Amino acid sequence: MSPPRTRVLIVDDHPVVREGLRAVLDLRPDCEVVGEAADGEAALVDYARLQPDVVVMDLRLPGASGIATIQELRRRDPKTRVLVLTSFGGDAEIRRALDAGALGVVLKGAPSREVAEAIRRVHGGELSISEDARAELRSGEGLSALTRRELEVLALMAEGLRNREIADKLGLS
Repeated sequence: MSPPRTRVLIVDDHPVVREGLRAVLDLRPDCEVVGEAADGEAALVDYARLQPDVVVMDLRLPGASGIATIQELRRRDPKTRVLVLTSFGGDAEIRRALDAGALGVVLKGAPSREVAEAIRRVHGGELSISEDARAELRSGEGLSALTRRELEVLALMAEGLRNREIADKLGLS
């Protein structure tokens, strides 16, 4: 008997991106695309109706941003698992997405196997930040407003450590 498939909702305002991602994921025996949404409002409706395991979310959406949509999804259901798939890789946007509750970030230039692996990890509750996104986080642009401790936490997040591991490493409860 095959393992259960990860149910995925794709949220992106570009039809070609949604269609391409669906085509790639439909070839995988461990993924099932249960819906697509072109904006944040549709994503909220579809999430409630479809109850996907993972939401793959672009940050740049018409109307409510991807970050605002992530925040609202997590407010409505704190167990929501979100993977950000974006072409905009600025470190401030990545930080904001993670702060909003995303468990993963992959840039749109990543190979499909990397996106599929990130979906698997996020579904399992793991933090999944692609190497390109980690490089953006390490670049330090816009980090001057952060405290030394926040920078330490951010650096450990960029390494892929989970909250408990970060707390242990920094001696926090």
